[in-house]
Amino acid sequence: MSLSATLAASANAKSELEISTIRAISWRLIPFLVLAYFLSYLDRVNLGFAALTMNAELKFTPTIFSWGAGIFFIGYFLFEVPSNLALERFGASRWIARIMVSWGIVSALMAFVSGVWSFYSIRFLLGVAEAGFFPGIILYLTYWYPAEYRARFLAAFAIAVPVSTVIGAPVSGLLLGLDGVMGLKGWQWLFIIEGVPTVLLGVVTWFYLTDRPASANWLTAEQKAWLSSRLDREAAAKRAAKHLTLGQALASPKVLRLSLVYFGFVAALYGVQFWLPQIVKAFGFSNAQTGFVTAVPYLFGTVAMILWARHSDATRERVMHVGAPLLLTAAALGVCGYITDPMTTMLVLTVAAIGIFCTFGVFWTLPTAWLSGVAAAGAIALINSIGNLAGFAGPYLIGWVKETTGSTTTGLFVLAALPLIGGLLVFLGGHETKAEFASAGEAK
Repeated sequence: MSLSATLAASANAKSELEISTIRAISWRLIPFLVLAYFLSYLDRVNLGFAALTMNAELKFTPTIFSWGAGIFFIGYFLFEVPSNLALERFGASRWIARIMVSWGIVSALMAFVSGVWSFYSIRFLLGVAEAGFFPGIILYLTYWYPAEYRARFLAAFAIAVPVSTVIGAPVSGLLLGLDGVMGLKGWQWLFIIEGVPTVLLGVVTWFYLTDRPASANWLTAEQKAWLSSRLDREAAAKRAAKHLTLGQALASPKVLRLSLVYFGFVAALYGVQFWLPQIVKAFGFSNAQTGFVTAVPYLFGTVAMILWARHSDATRERVMHVGAPLLLTAAALGVCGYITDPMTTMLVLTVAAIGIFCTFGVFWTLPTAWLSGVAAAGAIALINSIGNLAGFAGPYLIGWVKETTGSTTTGLFVLAALPLIGGLLVFLGGHETKAEFASAGEAK
């Protein structure tokens, strides 16, 4: 879905100045941020493909693999809030560049894993290096987009997640075929080749990103004035509703509830992400074929995410647009526990992927609707860090069930409880829609 099509969908009743401003911001930021997040996510989850050969060569059991996959999120959790506060202080261009260069280096170092403890150590350091990137970008986009545009452009940014698998899965499968080149294993080449581009893009990020609209020399004076006025009205509406300090935001029951919702979402996302290649491989495919087949659910998830986010913005509704996809995901994962046919399994996992990514495209409109400034930076990071602990819990849960029962699909059935709880919490918590869209109503 092109940026032009996304913008055209909301062009009715908009001024030429508003349309041109949003278009200029979107063409400047979104493609670059999508590329950055694509590399981020690929470096995080390419472990699932490396495992097709690495696990056997290094004699990793399902439990060892699950611990290594999940320990990333422990490092991520510990450094998430400090990293996001640092971005608010030092600026997006410098801090995001630092994150990308450091995680690219550590990701490439995965090629030198030689045993269990080096595996755990480097995965932990990768989480530390990457901490703050995703919530930092979510915060950064609130500097540029008014509320009524956020779901569709958050989804446009988050499209990197399914696309990283649509493109990255076949590429990763093919890279495993480099086995023996220059004395390295295929899985070692996978980590090196997919890690180095991140370092290079991190250097570019320092010079390319603009920290705030006021310093955007690629916007006209009129565009800056319009954007500043709209965002200032939104910030004032949030302060009028309830101004929270950083401490109050971090202790807010609403923030904690959203953290639990995100936990359920992330458990499903990474539980499927890390284990799907091995599920597909068990159907009898080669490594290269596994890459292409694994990409199918994510292709459908990509399209659904964009359409669902646009619908949420158009209807100005958030609760159903977050809660319903979580319940759909839970139902699909639950059904997987009873299926043995490969074709039906892939069909149901495609439905699960659609639910996962429809949730992803809209979820972050919930906290950004009523938080701003340092409180938003801290709360977004807290939600993301607590939620991403499920990146440990989800893969580990499936690995433990597989080692106990011999079935990965049974693990998916057990995993279904987490997005189910998350979906129910969304409907129980509600959302302050009027506060989110107050300034948009005034602007029309």
